[in-house]
Amino acid sequence: MNKLTAFRTAKSTGLFEQDNSKDRLVKMGNPMENITRIFDFETFRATLEGLLFTKERKSNAGRRPIDCVMMFKVLFLQRYYGLSDEQTEYQIVDRGSFRRFVGIENVDDVPDARTIWKYREELTKANAYDKLFDEFTEMLRQKGYELNKGQMIDASFVVAPRQRNTREENQKIKEGNGDELWNDTPHKKSHKDIDARWTKKRGETFYGYKSHTKVDERHKFVTKYETTAANVHDSKGFEPLLDETDRGQTCFVDAGYVGTEAVFKKYGVEAVICEKGYRNRPLTQEQKANNRRKSKVRCRVEHVFGFMEQSMKGLVVRTIGIARAKANVALTCLIYNISRYEQILRRQPHFIG
Repeated sequence: MNKLTAFRTAKSTGLFEQDNSKDRLVKMGNPMENITRIFDFETFRATLEGLLFTKERKSNAGRRPIDCVMMFKVLFLQRYYGLSDEQTEYQIVDRGSFRRFVGIENVDDVPDARTIWKYREELTKANAYDKLFDEFTEMLRQKGYELNKGQMIDASFVVAPRQRNTREENQKIKEGNGDELWNDTPHKKSHKDIDARWTKKRGETFYGYKSHTKVDERHKFVTKYETTAANVHDSKGFEPLLDETDRGQTCFVDAGYVGTEAVFKKYGVEAVICEKGYRNRPLTQEQKANNRRKSKVRCRVEHVFGFMEQSMKGLVVRTIGIARAKANVALTCLIYNISRYEQILRRQPHFIG
C-alpha cells in the first residue's frame, strides 16, 4: 500500500462550517451557550451603566466607550476559565464560541488586555460585583427559590502571587506597618501585597487570602461571602456572614468551628457542628456516627468549592491587595450562582422552593 494514500484526507472548509461547529459544541455541552439560553445579561445593564457612566458627555467627539454588558461578559469568561488578561484577549480572538458569547463578530472589536484590566479596575472601585450579586440573588427569590431554609458555612484559601520580601520587611508587614515600606521606589511598592498573609494547614503552606462562604442548604446557592487574610482562622472570619435573616435557621459547619456556638446563638441560629477529636481523647464510635450524619448535609458546601476549583480553575487572584481580592471573590460567587442556576434548570427544571 502506498503510504502517501494510507490516511484519510482532511476536508476543506464548507459553506456551513460555522453552523456545524456551533451545533457540535452545543451537543458537547458548551457552558456559555447553556448560560446564555437561561440568563439574559441585559438584566445587569442598568446597574452597570449607573456605576460606570456617572459623568455626562460634553460632546459626541472622541471614541465611544465599549458596551458595558459586553465587557462584563468578557470578565465572565475570564473568571470562569481562570485566564489572565493577555490570555483572555487571545482566546476571544482565537475562539468563535467565545466571540459569540460576548457578542463580537469581528476580531478587530475584541478588547485588548489593557482595556480588560481597566474595566475590571473600574468595577472593583465601584463595588459593582457586590451589587450585581445582590441583584441576581433577588432575581432568584422572585423566581421562587427560598434561600433561607438552612445554611452551610465553610472557608477556602484564595491563592495570591507570592512575595519575596526580607525578614525585616515581613516583620513590618505583620505589625501593620507595611505602608511605610518602599516609599522611595513607588513602582516596586505597587507590586507589593501588604494585605495577604502566609498560613499552614495540614502541613501545606498557603499565601494569600481566605474566602468565607455561606451556602443555601437546599439549592447550593452562595448567599453571602466574606474575604480575609489567609491567616484568619475559619472560626474567626465567619460572623459577618450572619444577620437577622438567619434567625431560626440551622447552619451546618465542620469541626473547625467548635467553640463558636455563642456567635451563632447571638443571631438566633442553631449551629450543627461536627465534633472534634483531641490528643489522647479520640472520637467515640457514637461521635463518629453523629459526624457522618451531620456531614451528609455539610458536605454539600464542598460541591461549591469543588466547582470553583475544577470548572473555574481555582480560587486564585493575580492582583495586589485585599480590595481586589474581595472583588475577585464576589465575582467568583456571582458566576458560580449563575452557573448553578443554569445547572438546576437543565437537570431539575421543577426544583423550585
